[in-house]
Parts: sequence; structure tokens; C-alpha cells
Amino acid sequence: MQEDSLSVFDMFKVGVGPSSSHTLGPWNAMLHFIHKRLGAENWPKVKQIRLELYGSLAKTGIGHGTDIAVLMGLLNEDPKTTDTDLIGARIQDIKASKRILLGGQIKVPFCYEQDLQFWPENLPYHPNGLKVKAFLANETLEETYYSVGGGFIEWASALDHGPIQEEEDFPELVTSYSVRKAKDILNYCQAMDGASISQFVLEREKQWRPAESSLLQAWEIWEVMKACVYKGCHQTGILPGGLQVHRRANRMMQRLLGEQASYSNAQEWIGLIRSKQHAHQDIFKWVSCFALSANEENAAFGRVVTAPTNGASGVIPAVLMYYICFADNFKKENIARFLLTAGQVGVLFKINATISAAMGGCQAEIGVSSAMAAAALTECLGGSYEQSLIAAEIAMEHHLGLTCDPIGGLVQIPCIERNSMGAIKAINAAYLALETEPGQARVALDEVILAMWETAQDMNFKYKETAEGGLAVQVPIGLSEC
Repeated sequence: MQEDSLSVFDMFKVGVGPSSSHTLGPWNAMLHFIHKRLGAENWPKVKQIRLELYGSLAKTGIGHGTDIAVLMGLLNEDPKTTDTDLIGARIQDIKASKRILLGGQIKVPFCYEQDLQFWPENLPYHPNGLKVKAFLANETLEETYYSVGGGFIEWASALDHGPIQEEEDFPELVTSYSVRKAKDILNYCQAMDGASISQFVLEREKQWRPAESSLLQAWEIWEVMKACVYKGCHQTGILPGGLQVHRRANRMMQRLLGEQASYSNAQEWIGLIRSKQHAHQDIFKWVSCFALSANEENAAFGRVVTAPTNGASGVIPAVLMYYICFADNFKKENIARFLLTAGQVGVLFKINATISAAMGGCQAEIGVSSAMAAAALTECLGGSYEQSLIAAEIAMEHHLGLTCDPIGGLVQIPCIERNSMGAIKAINAAYLALETEPGQARVALDEVILAMWETAQDMNFKYKETAEGGLAVQVPIGLSEC
């Protein structure tokens, strides 16, 4: 898949937390290996499977659940549909029995301590590397994979391939709507008589599917996001991983809504929030609550949507919930348009910079997500296409240099709170953009994307998802079993 043929839906993948690059990507890599490289016809011939995790996948892989993800992939479990409540039991069964049910069908010897190895050095192409070998009676089939952020993967034998999720779903794009820069979007929207970004995106996406299908797909993504926020707001306890991080979203919600509130599902819950009068400070508490809830679910191996990554999966749902619950001009049909606009901005960062924290630090995750949300909210609040891109620029400008320094290698501290901060910045950026005359803006989105990429390249490797710098080494917290 050509870079400029990325669909906005490549930015939104339904999967399992806690990390798109360390969990969803490796999971997808194993699915690709057993189906495309190995083939179901060879499953009965496999005598042994061996896995090697490299670089950032090794350094923070346990905290991110990379070991769990690769095993779930070998089991042929789909991250979109697998029962997340059963993941722990399945991994324990593999460890105890020293066997893995390859493809969900064939028992193959597998010793977790010996056949899954962690090597901290980087492979040449990307910090998130992994190798898999399948030993058959008369040959060995192997592949090297790279998890490049947002659930996207590439593999050594065909590095010119694109993300595996779409390789069969979408034909190669041949179109006059080639988008590589923000200025391309500006030109197309202007040529379409001042169309909004979402209107342009809807037209561009027709080359893959009818407009009605794009709107339906966006709505389905929102339904997963909504379910994630709702579930996260109604869960209590301590997050897994040993940091003893307590869930906070539920307590915040109860204080804001009142413990006597009555509802039976997510839609009634949202309606109840909308119906109440809210003080200004309570609105921002709600935004934080929404963001925390999604990322607490992510940290607990729950079902989330990459937006554009798992680690940043709370920003866009929180800002969209802000629009739904608190905007005076809320329109239901704008939910899909919100996601179309956000996705297009995410594509720009994917093409011209990175959405991988292992490559660019947290500016590549929270920063990009905040920029996506800011552009989308600006459009939904009535801003022009120019103002939407200004909002994205403002949001990213104030995330430049943000490091990725997870304590214990877990997507918890500071990741969960950073989603709240990214959501608040996105809302602020949207209102700043709405008060900006496009002709007076001094920094363009393309320029800030370039600045972000240069910053990423200059950033010390310790601050790129290695748990070897920043908060990860300054906070004396010992891990314990939960």
C-alpha cells in the first residue's frame, strides 16, 4: 500500500490494550506469520515455535503485554473479537502445559521460559523488532517483523508492504486525491467551494467504499469507543502490572453525576450527563474522567480503539464526548464527521513523521492524538477547514518534545493522565483556532509536523519507550504482584 493511499480508517483499529506498538502490532505480526508465512496447511508439521523480542519490545515488553500478545496471535485469536476476560487464563494454560494450540487447532511444544526470549539490542530497521521461527520436520520457516506504531507492521522479506490489516480489504489507490501534506487538504477543500475536511475525506474515501459505508464504519468505531469509556467509568480496583495504580474514573464520575443517578446503558448515561447543568470546572473534570476511563481500560487489557495508538486511545473519545455532552450545537451526524477529520490529520503524521513512541517519544502518540482531536472538534464547532488545520497545529506545537518514559514499562504512569492533558489541550486548541484569522496564522501544520519529526530524530533514545529515562528511573516504585 502506497503511503498516500492510507485510509482514515487505518488510524482507527479495534484491538486489545495496553499498547498498539507493543501489543496490537506483535499480535498482528503473529497472525500474519501463521496465515501468510507459515500457512494453515503447515500447522500440523510444526515441531516447535521460537520467538525473539528485540529493542523496545524487549525492554518494556512485559509491561506492555508483548509476551501475551504474541502468544494470543499464535493461538489465532482476533484482537477485535477475543474475549478479553479469558486472556489471562489462556496464557497461564500455555505456561503450565508447556504447549501452545497453534492456530487454535494444533498442539505444539512451547516452553515460555525458553522459547520466548528478550534481547535489548535494536534490530537495524526499527526499535520494535521481533523474530519468529517455526521448526518443521525438514525445514525452518522464519520472519522478522517490525511494529512501527498504531498497530501497523512491516516485515523484513517485504518491507515495501503496507499494514497487513488492509492489504486484502482495500485495492491500491489510483486517484487525483493524493494527500501527503496539509496543504493538499487545503487545496482540495478550496477547490470544493470551501468544503469541510470531513466532506473532502468522505469524497476521497469513495475510492474504497461508498460514502454510506464510510459513515457506518465511523459510527461503528464510535460505538467501540463509547463502550470503552462507559465500561471504564464503571470499573473499580487496581490495574494489573504491579504498580498498584488505582482506577479513578469511577470515583470521579460518581462525584460528578451523583451516586443516586439512574440509567441502564451507555446511551442513557450520556443523556443523563447532557441533561444536567454543569459548572465550568466540572466540564473539565468530565473530560478528564472520560480520558482516564478509556486508558484505564487500555491498561487493563480491555478493548479499545487505536487513535492513533493504544497509549493515546483516550484523547479522541474524551474530546468527542465533550462535544456530545456539552456543545450547544451538537448534531448526532457530526460524530462520524469528527472521526473522518481526525483520521485524516492522523494520516499526515503517519506519512510525514511517526506515530510510534519508540521512534518519536510521546509527542508521536498523545501529541498526534491531540492534534487529531483538535481539528475534528474545530470542524464540529463550526470552524472552517483552515481553522481545523490551525487547531491541529496548535495542539501539536504544545506537545513538541514530549518524552515517553513509562514507569515499569507499563502504560499507566504517566500515560493515563497524559491522555487527560492531551484532551484538554485539544479543546483549548480548538477554541484558539476558532478565534484565529487563517491569514494571520504564522505556523502551518506541515511545518509543525516537520518540527516534530526532527525533534523525534534528535531525542535521546532513553526517552523513546525504553523505561530507561525520565520518570521511569526517577520514581522509586517497586513492582509487586497484583
